[in-house]
Amino acid sequence: MREADSGLKRELGPADQRTLDDYLESVRETERRVTMASQRDLSALDLPDAPIGELPDFDGQVKLMFDLIHLAYQADITRVASYIMVAEGTNRTYNHIAVSDAFHPLSHHANNKDRIDKLVRVQTYHVQRFAEFVDKLAKTPDGEGSLLDHSLLMYGSNMSNSDRHNNYPLPNILVGGANGALKGGQHITLPEYTTFSNLHLTVVNKAGLELTSIGDSTGEIAGV
Repeated sequence: MREADSGLKRELGPADQRTLDDYLESVRETERRVTMASQRDLSALDLPDAPIGELPDFDGQVKLMFDLIHLAYQADITRVASYIMVAEGTNRTYNHIAVSDAFHPLSHHANNKDRIDKLVRVQTYHVQRFAEFVDKLAKTPDGEGSLLDHSLLMYGSNMSNSDRHNNYPLPNILVGGANGALKGGQHITLPEYTTFSNLHLTVVNKAGLELTSIGDSTGEIAGV
């Protein structure tokens, strides 16, 4: 392989030689990481049984999915995860927190106080489960810090006022150290009608992608 590389390089100009070197170095780095992954000792991880379909216990299903994401991060099986606890158009009920009404009808509360109180209870439950996941990441050592120190999580919804299908203003939470890239501990109010893709651009760049734009973004959000 190396002899073939050398023979090919002699036929290339300086710019193409650098391109080939970069490509081969990328291949070698990928091979190195695959080898490391195959030698990784995962015997200490307590892996849950993989469910077939969805668990009958909804709360157990929510916890299980968060646990699987935590394990995937801990074992370095993946660096990216996306999780919807429940589809916002669902008729899922929350009997385990004493809310027998379906989620979607509650979201169209028509300013009825009883419905709003129940919706608050449901949304509080969602945030509590996310907070437990964050706490678990914070308590899991990872290198010279924790998994949370080396993660960047975005939590939010696609609705602001669900009763009117209004998506402005859209609150979102950023959590984690992002390897020192995220300041944290602050509430930022953006200029009116800042495009949501600015937040996406900010997040991916803090993750190291170095993009100049996403969709209709106009720039990163300063001070995050």
